[in-house]
Amino acid sequence: MKIVMFGLLLSTLIVQSSHAQQSPQPPTATIKTAASHTPEQQEVINLSNMKWDWMADKKVDSLETLFDDRAMFTHMGGTWGKTQELATIKSGGIWYKKAVVYAVDARLFGDTAILLEDIDLQAVVGVHEVTNPFMVTEVYIKENGKWKLAQLTFSHLLRPVKMNSNTN
Repeated sequence: MKIVMFGLLLSTLIVQSSHAQQSPQPPTATIKTAASHTPEQQEVINLSNMKWDWMADKKVDSLETLFDDRAMFTHMGGTWGKTQELATIKSGGIWYKKAVVYAVDARLFGDTAILLEDIDLQAVVGVHEVTNPFMVTEVYIKENGKWKLAQLTFSHLLRPVKMNSNTN
């Protein structure tokens, strides 16, 4: 009986020791480089980039066409629909002054595209200019051969801002 117990204890120690000595696996990279995007992924990425320009330039007519009528926008201060987002942009309640995109991951699921973007966003909110690091999630749906933005969420990141805040 003592030999069996000693054998079980020894086996347990050997198994625990072998697990402890394994090196941790490196995280799987989820961000693709521009060279690895499919043409359809790149089409949505290009559209997203244009969206940032239109938001910076307050081109509500272009955004009106891009945003689906049922689109939802989630900010640090709340969630609202297309009408309020366009009104907020037009009035300058939020001026998306400059978005610097560091990485984009685009995934396609049939007629749905999901983009994850690591960005720094320089914006004027009310009268305050702020720069925040965000992971932005954008969901696009393809209707009648055209991509429409259905959902946009800003998730604040804990990393420091990368861009030089004096850059315009």
